[in-house]
Amino acid sequence: MNFKNKLLIALLLLLNTVAFAKTNTFKATPKEFYLLVGTYTSGKSEGIYVYKFNSQTGDFQYISTARGLKNPAFLTFSPNQKFVYSVGEYDNGGGVYAFSFDKTKGELTQLSTQSANGAGPCHINIDKTGKWVIVGNYGGGSLSVLPVEANGGLGKAIQTIQHEGKSVNPSRQEKAHVHSINIAPNNVDIFVPDLGMDKIVTYQLDAKTGQLAAGNPAFTKVQDGSGPRHFTIHPNKKFAYVIQELSGEVTAFNYKNGALTAFQTISTLPADYKDGKSCADIHISPDGKFLYGSNRIHDSVVIYSIDPLTGKLTYIGNQSVLGKKPRNFMIDPTGKFVLIANQDSDNITIFKRDPIKGTLTATGKEISVPTPVCLKMTSIK
Repeated sequence: MNFKNKLLIALLLLLNTVAFAKTNTFKATPKEFYLLVGTYTSGKSEGIYVYKFNSQTGDFQYISTARGLKNPAFLTFSPNQKFVYSVGEYDNGGGVYAFSFDKTKGELTQLSTQSANGAGPCHINIDKTGKWVIVGNYGGGSLSVLPVEANGGLGKAIQTIQHEGKSVNPSRQEKAHVHSINIAPNNVDIFVPDLGMDKIVTYQLDAKTGQLAAGNPAFTKVQDGSGPRHFTIHPNKKFAYVIQELSGEVTAFNYKNGALTAFQTISTLPADYKDGKSCADIHISPDGKFLYGSNRIHDSVVIYSIDPLTGKLTYIGNQSVLGKKPRNFMIDPTGKFVLIANQDSDNITIFKRDPIKGTLTATGKEISVPTPVCLKMTSIK
C-alpha cells in the first residue's frame, strides 16, 4: 500500500471518529442534588427541610429549614429552579407560599403568601412557562390559578373553579375532593383527579392569560368508589396512569389529543392481602420501564414493569418501605435511588433501584425528619 492510500485511510478513520464523537457526546449527570422536604407542622416539624443528596452514594447532609409556616405539605419548583411554591394545608381556609431558593447556600426565603381560595390545599403545580401556579384544594373541592409576579412571588388567584359532585363512599366521597394538579408536557392539558367524584376532570390552559377552560372531554369517569388521587404521564406521552386511593388500584390509559381511554386496572397489593387500602403516590422511572405506587396501610411500594408498546402493567412485587404511612416518594433524577417519605414514622427511607429488574433494595440509610409529606429535588448548580 503506497503512502497516499495509507494517508487516505488514516484521514477517513479520523473523520469517522470525529463524527462518532459529535453524535455520541456524553452529558455528565449531576452528582449532588438539593432535596426539599415538605411536612405537616402540627407536631414536631418546623417547616420545609433542605438537604444535599449524593446520587452516587445515597448519602445526605442537612442544610437548612424554612420556618414559620403552617403545614407546607406539597411543593413544586419553578421551571428555572429559582423559586419554590408550597401549599399551606389547613381546613379553615388555605394558603400558598412562594419562596426564592438560593442554590449557593441551599436556603429558602419567603416572598409572599396568598389565599388558595379553598380549604385544605393538598397539591400544587406550575406551568412550563413559569407564569401560572395551580393549586388543588382537597377540603374545598376546588382549584385556583395564581399568577407569578416578576420577583417570583404570587399574586391573588385570577380564577377558582369549584367542582360539584359525589360518589358511593359516604364517608370519603360525600362531596368533591380535588387531589392533584397534573400538567401535560404540551402545557395545555391539565388533569385533575377528584377523589370525591370518581372523575379525572380535564382542562385546557391558555398560557398567555392563565385561564382554564373545560377540556374535551370535560372528564374521564373511573370506577365508583375507587377514589382517584395522583396521576402521571409516561415519558413517551402516549400512556397515563392514576393511582386509586380507596380501591388500592392503578388504572392505565391511552393518552391522545387531551383524551384518556382506560385499558387496564390492576391491584397495588399482593393477592392474599385482606386488610385496608389507602394508596397515595405514583411515579415512573426516568427510562419509562417501571411504575411504582405507594400503599399507606400495607406500608409498601408496588412495582410494575411497563410494556413499551402497549403501556400494560405487569405486577412484579411489593417492597416494604421500612416505615409507617408512605405518603409521598420520589425517584432521584438519575434513576438510581428511591426515597420514601414515611409520614407516621418520621423518616425518609432510601432504596437502591435495579434499573434492569425494577426492584428496590434497602441501603440502610434514612433521614430522620418529622411528618414528611412531599419530596422534591433540584440540581445544586
